[in-house]
Amino acid sequence: MGFDKARTQMKGQTSDFALQASRERRTHLTDAELKLWRRLRGRQLGVKFRRQHPFKGYVLDFVCLEQGLVVEVDGAQHAEQQARDEARTLVLREAGMRVLRFWNNEVLNQTDDVVAEICRVLDGGD
Repeated sequence: MGFDKARTQMKGQTSDFALQASRERRTHLTDAELKLWRRLRGRQLGVKFRRQHPFKGYVLDFVCLEQGLVVEVDGAQHAEQQARDEARTLVLREAGMRVLRFWNNEVLNQTDDVVAEICRVLDGGD
């Protein structure tokens, strides 16, 4: 599948800006990102997730490289930058990744449902 392609493309393609931004963002997670990270970390879902991971000039909120799954947690600012998000999603899909997007309020108020959807996709449901 495209997961190995994504891993291969990661090597040598991380800009200094994206690398620095990812390091900073790891220490400044939003409330929603922190709440979701508590459910994803430590292989709780049976796979390893990384947080604030640099990839092709972007910083991914959460990614499971072995399953080729990106999980984005979007705040209100994303309502105004849909074109940019769509372009980013296209780049990720071309690299063989699947992308899930959730709004902050979904993660904060319906955490179990969000985690269930992530599990469903990890189990092969698209």
